[in-house]
Amino acid sequence: MAPNPQNGGRLRPVDLARGHGLSTQAVRNYEEAGVLPAADRTPHGYRVYTPLHAAALRAFLALVPGHGHPAATAIMRAVNEGAPEEAYRLIDGSHVQLLDDRRTLQAVENALRDLEPGPAMASAPGGTFIGPLAEQLGIRPATLRKWERAGLVRPRRDPLTGYRVYDAADVRDARLAHQLRRGGYLLEQIAPLLAQVRAAGGLEPLEAALSDWHGRLSARGRALLAGAAELEAYLRLIGK
Repeated sequence: MAPNPQNGGRLRPVDLARGHGLSTQAVRNYEEAGVLPAADRTPHGYRVYTPLHAAALRAFLALVPGHGHPAATAIMRAVNEGAPEEAYRLIDGSHVQLLDDRRTLQAVENALRDLEPGPAMASAPGGTFIGPLAEQLGIRPATLRKWERAGLVRPRRDPLTGYRVYDAADVRDARLAHQLRRGGYLLEQIAPLLAQVRAAGGLEPLEAALSDWHGRLSARGRALLAGAAELEAYLRLIGK
């Protein structure tokens, strides 16, 4: 008969906490959140943890870098509640998001590869208004106005109506801003990049940002693998 990891040794909250650089309160909070299975109590009400709880904590902490804290919590809660299929669905969602982010990065690189010098783009006839552009990007008009205040886009005003008019260069900048925001960049990081692209009409200003983006996606991919390995070890312990 296989040994029961619940009976494989008694651990205090401080034993779990010290091994991972956590506070004992954090360990208790993780148990209350369902990240750890419920601990037994001594006659005096003290929690008693086991190697099974240690394995659950290792799995959770390994999941966080790739999935983020909320998703990692939901994954562990699903497993501990006997709903592994829900955990797998959440894991799949993180992988889908990573793939989507890789495609977004590729789209940014493709867009930059085809960039024309800024003035030539700006001289394109016609333009679009804020509503249609926001709908095309899948954002709210208020977001475009916020980007304008941050210097990411610079639409002109129609002399008759006063409405914002986005020409080809503005649309390009809005698309790049949208893609970079999805890549995790802050408005204050994007604004100088776009300003340099406008001035230089080239790709060089974004090369370092794109290289960093590649690195962060690779790190997330490795983190997802590491989290999967620790979760699989925990699933084996609980017989799932």
